[in-house]
Amino acid sequence: MNTSKELIAQELLQIKAIKLSPANPFTWASGWKSPIYCDNRKILSYPKTRDIVKNAFADKVKDIYGLPDVIAGVATGAIAHGVLVAELLNIPFVYVRSASKQHGLSNQIEGALKTGQKVVVIEDLVSTGGSSLKAVEALRNAGAEVLGMLAIFSYGFSVADENFKKANCRLDTLTDYFTLIEKAVEHDYILPEQIKTLQIWRKSPETWA
Repeated sequence: MNTSKELIAQELLQIKAIKLSPANPFTWASGWKSPIYCDNRKILSYPKTRDIVKNAFADKVKDIYGLPDVIAGVATGAIAHGVLVAELLNIPFVYVRSASKQHGLSNQIEGALKTGQKVVVIEDLVSTGGSSLKAVEALRNAGAEVLGMLAIFSYGFSVADENFKKANCRLDTLTDYFTLIEKAVEHDYILPEQIKTLQIWRKSPETWA
């Protein structure tokens, strides 16, 4: 029987949310070059996968934190996932922009958030953790008590672990890089030469090109 991590990794592969392009690598927000890209926005177009992810998120929230006061989604990739989780748990939802708007009310956090409320943050993926932790910082600056973050996928980089530790923020994920690669190999989604490229990249992603 597949574990929850394996099931979600398999779903991501089946809907082609994972893209491999060693010859024309992707550039992440951190500036790193990568032969692999996880596009979790595709999940929203597949009802079965969407429900699996939504239910897995809700189960983890309850198992780890009980029922928080608010679910917060990180813009833009985790807004829809956060809404789905908040709806399932029947609790309020807010979302956090990467920066304050330059017009209107100049909000960085959209929705009703009160000082002292306990918040669980939903993210779609974590690489270095930089942009994810900006959302945590914004929520804390607004007076919220951030219980922790849940993400669909993480590459499991040590720099992300260090960044979350420094920020004193717990991070848990529904699946991860190692589980995904294991399932990709098992079901022939990855060619032998691509495995070698991914192994080289994984050793030193900040210098790989």
